[in-house]
Amino acid sequence: MTAASIIDLEEVKRELAARAAALGFAAIGVAHIEIPEDERHLLAWLAAGYHGEMDYMERHGVMRSRPQQLAPGTVRVVSARMDYWPEGSAAPEAVLADGALGYVSRYALGRDYHKILRRALATLAQQLAQRIGPFGYRVCVDSAPVLEKALARNAGLGWIGKHTNLIARDAGSYFFLGEILTDLALPVDERASAHCGTCEACIPACPTGAIVAPYRLDARRCISYLTIEHHSAIPVELRPAIGNRIFGCDDCQLVCPWNKFARAAAHPDFKVRHNLDTKELTELFRWTETQWEERMRGSAIHRLGFECFSRNVAVALGNAPTCPEVIRVLEDRREDASPLVREHVEWALKRQRALSGQAPHRDA
Repeated sequence: MTAASIIDLEEVKRELAARAAALGFAAIGVAHIEIPEDERHLLAWLAAGYHGEMDYMERHGVMRSRPQQLAPGTVRVVSARMDYWPEGSAAPEAVLADGALGYVSRYALGRDYHKILRRALATLAQQLAQRIGPFGYRVCVDSAPVLEKALARNAGLGWIGKHTNLIARDAGSYFFLGEILTDLALPVDERASAHCGTCEACIPACPTGAIVAPYRLDARRCISYLTIEHHSAIPVELRPAIGNRIFGCDDCQLVCPWNKFARAAAHPDFKVRHNLDTKELTELFRWTETQWEERMRGSAIHRLGFECFSRNVAVALGNAPTCPEVIRVLEDRREDASPLVREHVEWALKRQRALSGQAPHRDA
């Protein structure tokens, strides 16, 4: 006889919610595993090539929409939400307006959320196992092949907005999602209804036009994709629109009216580290790889690697207000060991000299 057959699953769910709140989660919900509508959307998105270089999206295929393939025996998904807005950080609009600064998406200003969420979800599951006995489960954060937004919507945590992010009526969209796939047949929650209405503020707000239609994102044009997931040269025609965004982009969320309800992060590890909310691009480009490793270790940015980080900063320097210091730091890395970085440096120098009216140097 399994634990699930001799316990009150309604009571288990209430206990899960209480324990989740104590661990820093803002809300949890439970969903069925069937999401056929979202599976069709995923396959159409992949067929259109919107995933770009994210080959793993295609490789995992329908496993993303069938959690029982990822964790055999799964009958329910517990979806959990944790707020990440870093209280006291510099106003994002002010940073974006100052081309001398590097803009980092608000979710990445603190410590790496993957470890924080995974640890909290594992603790939640372990506490429950101590209470009811062993049961089957697998903890997932967004690095696992799971359609987390669709499952969170079905668990009642919010609806998928026209920018494809999850939105909650009481919390906006500045939160992380994590899941526990389980063989416990917990009572399911009601699917969240959508409340975007006629609002489409997010669509024209995208600097590169990546939201090609409501609820449809072409990742190949998305600045978050280009600065994080894309590891080769950034398309030249998109570089000017990237502006000073060096890791991710929040523009579609910044204009969303539901984010007036966004909550500051309760977890202390989401506070800003190393003043990354107001760092000058020239300072960032002077960091050696050793310095970068020391400062970015433990951050979501560390997953990007020093080479691609340097590529991103070079693009932002090309878009920065022209001044001798910008030219100087770019010149200092013209002989960078990375061909990828060198190419972006040359582009940035050419653009800076065009802005300043200088004659080109060498082969710039």
